[in-house]
Order: sequence, then structure tokens, then C-alpha cells
Amino acid sequence: MPCSRFPLFRSAFRRRTAVQLAVPLLAALLAFPTLVGAQGRTTPLKFQLDWRFEGPAALFLASQAQGHYKAAGLDVTLDAGNGSGGTVTRVASGVYDMGFADMAALMEFHANNPDAPNKPVAVLMVYNNTPAAVLALKKSGIKTPADLNGKKLGAPGFDAGRKAFPIFAKANKISGVTWTSMDPPLRETMLVRGDIDAITGFSFTSLLNLEARGVKVEDVVVMPFPAFGVKLYGNAIIASPKLIKENPAAVKAFISAFLQGAKSVMANPDAAIEYVKARDGIINVDLEKRRLRLAIDAVVASPDARAEGFGVVVPGRLALMASQVSDAFATKTRVDPNAVWTDAFLPTKAELNILPPLKK
Repeated sequence: MPCSRFPLFRSAFRRRTAVQLAVPLLAALLAFPTLVGAQGRTTPLKFQLDWRFEGPAALFLASQAQGHYKAAGLDVTLDAGNGSGGTVTRVASGVYDMGFADMAALMEFHANNPDAPNKPVAVLMVYNNTPAAVLALKKSGIKTPADLNGKKLGAPGFDAGRKAFPIFAKANKISGVTWTSMDPPLRETMLVRGDIDAITGFSFTSLLNLEARGVKVEDVVVMPFPAFGVKLYGNAIIASPKLIKENPAAVKAFISAFLQGAKSVMANPDAAIEYVKARDGIINVDLEKRRLRLAIDAVVASPDARAEGFGVVVPGRLALMASQVSDAFATKTRVDPNAVWTDAFLPTKAELNILPPLKK
């Protein structure tokens, strides 16, 4: 019998149907509180890299392209940088919330600006070893650190390897070195021309830059700092104390999202260069693939990183680095290792387990 002939019955039927539909809908909403709660609550976050959009930048760009930052409730702006020192300063000034910078540069800022109100803090170690290296051409006769005695070296004044060279020199008993300064694009060019005997720079950057200037890889001598007694930490993710205090959840969310993208990059580095090309369409794709693979092998998934664990620091090693940087950089005050690093935002060991399997 059609319910339309009985108004009271029809009204009751509609109410019962509405309730039947509402109950499962409410249950579904309760089952996904993060999805409902995230509506309209996306946190904007400005992040600056240490350098241009080159191969290693894929470690950060992947999480943006794959939607991990967005899924974590973050609206991340990723900008290129022009050196770790600049990144540290911009995070300290509040222009950026987080960044990627050399640990030595962060230590230097802390020790030279003891009264700065907003000194950034490292929250995740990405480069377990410094990428700094000394590079020379074989034809110069330089084969070992001992051959650098009395030689002319060149690098920009802010170069991480140049600033930390006193640590390398002390570890290898080098003396009598003189320095020539230049802009970054001229560093490798001056070495090729013979204006200087050797340079300092990131191994995976300067080696490929020399190749781009017509030098064969087999004709280059590379002396990585870590291979010659200098176990400095490299680049870390840093955050401003303001962000840490006001929105610690955003720091944890960023790290978690970053780890997801970085893991995929290390599993398939070549494919990840597409993320870099999307930000800089004129890159040399093949060159950046090699740069990324070199960076992963040398400083991200290095033997030290595998032994100590990705993302973390060893307190004793960090304390030694703090002392070495204080001396080599001649800072105004001594570096306090407890002030430049916090493990408060590190996720579980399972989440940090992102390094690729060892190559056979």
C-alpha cells in the first residue's frame, strides 16, 4: 500500500530513513577525524634549501610533488638558497620557518651571536658526513694531504670546506697554505686554468663542475674530509625556536612527510630528478642524476650513517665537532652542542629506516 495515502505514516517513514542515513554517515566522519579536522587548518610553512635546485634538492621536492606535506596538513613553500650561512640567517630572522643548512654554519651563528633572540636549532641530520673535500688535478703532482703543504688553495670565503680547512690541516699536519677567494662559478675554472693548486668544495658539486669544464674524472684527485680524519656532520634540517614553541606539531609533521619522500628518492634517484627539473627546467638531467647518486652514497647513506642511524647524532661526536668549529672558526664564544641540536622531534627508528640497501 503506497505510504502517500497516509500522511502520518509517510512522515514517520521519512524521519526513520533520515536517521538510518545519518548514523552511518556520522560513523564514517568519526572514523576519519584527521580528514575532517584538517579542513581549513592547513599550516603555511616556508622552507629554504642550502643551494640551488640541483640533484640533492630532490630529497625535499619529492614530498611536495608526492603530496606528503599536504597530507600532513602543511602548505610548504620550498625556495632555493645561496649558501648555508644565508639559510641560517634567514631562519633566524623569521623570514623562513625551517631550512636545510650545514651544521658548522649553524654552530658558527650560535657562537657568534650569543644574544640573538631566535637562534635556529637542528632537528634532523640528513648529511651524516660533511660533503667538504679538497680537489686537485693529478697533473699538479698533488696526491695526498701532505702534498698541500705550501700550496695555493682557492674557494669562496663562505665555502664550508675552506672554513673548516684548519680542522683538516691539523688532522693531516698541513701548513703554509695560502688562499685565493673568488665567486663560486669561478672556483673550478681557476683550478683548470692553473691559477690555484687545489680547491675546497662539496665533493659531488666540484667534481662534476670540473667535468663540465672538460676535465676527466680520472684526472681529478678528491680528498673527502671524512676519509682523512675529519668526521664533521654535514647538513641538517633546522627550525626556528618560534616555530618549535608555537607549533611543534608542524615540525614533527614536516619531518615525517620529508622522510616519506626522501625514502622514495633513495630507492629510485634517477626518477626523482624530474622533481628538480620541474623547478628548474634548464638543468642537465644526466648530470643531476649523477650528482644525486654521489650525494646519497657519500653523505646520506654513508658508512657512518648506516652505523649510527639516519637522522640522529652521536653526542660525543657532536661535542667534538662543536669544539673543533669553535677553534677553527675563531668564534666569539664556544659552541654549546646542546644548544644547536634537539632530538625532541625525531620519529621512531622504524620511520627513520629509509636508507637504501647496500649495493652488492
